Amino acid sequence: MAQEFPFETLREAPLIVDAVYKGGRNNNMSDEVLSKLLPRTENSGGFRKTKVRGSSDRLAYITIYTTMSEPEWPDYFDVETGLFRYYGDNRMPGHELHDTRKKGNAMLRDLFAWLNDPESRHLIPPILVFKREVGRDVRFLGLAVPGGRNLGANEELVSFWRTMGSERFQNYEAYFTILDTGDEEISKEWLVSRVEGDADCDDRAPKVWRRFISRGRDGIEPLMSPRIIECPSKRDQLPQDPEGDAMVDAIRRRYRDFPQEFEPCAVRIVQMMDGNFQRFDVTRPWRDGGRDAVGWYTIGTERGSISIECSLEAKLYDADNGVGVREMSRLISRIRYRQFGIFVTTSYIGSQAYLEVKEDGHPIVLVTAREIVDILRSKQVDSTNIESWLDGISNETLIDVH
Repeated sequence: MAQEFPFETLREAPLIVDAVYKGGRNNNMSDEVLSKLLPRTENSGGFRKTKVRGSSDRLAYITIYTTMSEPEWPDYFDVETGLFRYYGDNRMPGHELHDTRKKGNAMLRDLFAWLNDPESRHLIPPILVFKREVGRDVRFLGLAVPGGRNLGANEELVSFWRTMGSERFQNYEAYFTILDTGDEEISKEWLVSRVEGDADCDDRAPKVWRRFISRGRDGIEPLMSPRIIECPSKRDQLPQDPEGDAMVDAIRRRYRDFPQEFEPCAVRIVQMMDGNFQRFDVTRPWRDGGRDAVGWYTIGTERGSISIECSLEAKLYDADNGVGVREMSRLISRIRYRQFGIFVTTSYIGSQAYLEVKEDGHPIVLVTAREIVDILRSKQVDSTNIESWLDGISNETLIDVH
């Protein structure tokens, strides 16, 4: 459970990564959180600038507030890498890219210009990122800086065109990194000192912030949070409704007497999953009744594309017969350098086999019965027409059988 701070305590509440700060319950602007939590912060807007007292342009710090729920402007935070994507504030036709009411896009332009100029990098203010939770509640995502360790100058701030009605307009897509402040406090006293224009206040800043100001991109230390590997249950990997069960049962019945013939069906499912799988060669049966299939995944434009080789293993299993380590090891042993694997089953992946793939980092795509149903449904195949779909699977152009 995240630590929570009641609305009445916001002025004294510390800034803690992932803590939730509760809004008021008066159903008006007096419930707003950030203007109470942070010194001299505005009470509205996604991009809020707090200036040094008495200055018209010097910034003490910036607050970014995002809902991450606007489908046209999908802000996104990758908790594993610390990278945060944020869209600018020119979201309606009628204005030039930087001519917005709160000048958020002009600020984005300046931030990334300062990032790319060592003489101006000291002008970059601290950036505090908050995400809306329920009602007026907000979650603190952390202290951010513009750019990313592995992003170039032409990738971290990109302008693009959108159309609304018949009018075109530009906006920004910007990338920030949440810093790993560790057990250091992001001190409100530091922020207050910046507001007051204290020239020596950054001595109280977190070390990662000072390192960034000194070294730029090379000094960025992201807050990376690798996910704990959780093995999905048998139930999670099987269809969730009777119609889904009927679809997978139809596949099992079709190939029950000749399970090796399930391979072309599995290939077709994989190609429906991703159209970049261009061609598969299905080879001779092995002693365990299965076939190898070798395919090619094509990436790039027509004249500049590359094809990556992959190996496919397909198992026609009943719902109570999960894929074990032996079957998975066979596919792992076939994957050569610069290849990847695909395992397709009408059942589920046993926990030991699943963990072996994930913990050892084997490049294998796992497609279980539940994914099969989802893929078929995305292509308008359901229990009413799956038999005719299966009738149409044969030695098609993209599948060569040897």
